[in-house]
Amino acid sequence: MQAREKLIVALDVDDVRAAEAMVERLGDAVVFYKVGYQLAFAGGLPLASALSRAGKRVFLDMKLHDIGNTVARGVANVARLGVHFLTIHAYPQTMRAAVEAKAGSDLKLLAVTVLTSYDDGDLSDAGYALGVDALAAKRAAQARALGVDGLVCSPLEAAALRAVIGADMLLVTPGIRPQGSAAGDQKRALSPAAAIAAGADYLVVGRPILQASDPKAAVETIVAEIAAAERAGE
Repeated sequence: MQAREKLIVALDVDDVRAAEAMVERLGDAVVFYKVGYQLAFAGGLPLASALSRAGKRVFLDMKLHDIGNTVARGVANVARLGVHFLTIHAYPQTMRAAVEAKAGSDLKLLAVTVLTSYDDGDLSDAGYALGVDALAAKRAAQARALGVDGLVCSPLEAAALRAVIGADMLLVTPGIRPQGSAAGDQKRALSPAAAIAAGADYLVVGRPILQASDPKAAVETIVAEIAAAERAGE
């Protein structure tokens, strides 16, 4: 897989027109896009299918979590959209239902361990006894046992979770902040090079590209950093 294929640009914009304009602006520089709540609830699901038909890869970031039957029906319908990745929350019942529902399709499921905007204090406030590291490791082991294709995790947990899941599962890391960019609401962020060195397979980047004065140049800088990190690790 080439360095460019490892970058997923998050289309975290408010409407389809803005997303289409960004895709047009980035052109062949980007091959993989993420569509999340913000765009999906503004008419972005047809765009996700259109991007897939146009030869782009699409990561549908919906973080599904509900009773098993509801999750299964949702996953089955997502599989028909032609997207590449779908996120679900890493609760055993949710993962089990999703894995069964996507059987026979090309859809890959990514389980969200702990949101990258959470730290130990946030988990404690939510009633969890475990901290971020322990909870992420527990959910990673459960995801592997249930046949999930990969994980979404902070780049800070990537190395530890790679040790838990082995080489076969995918690690997708949001919370990527190139040098000089603001952390924003990401409490557990790393640079592209550090994330690759930690074992990440794909990096999700939104605001540092979308808000750049030259988004295409920002993409090329990140791709170059990924490639350099890969060469350093050989």
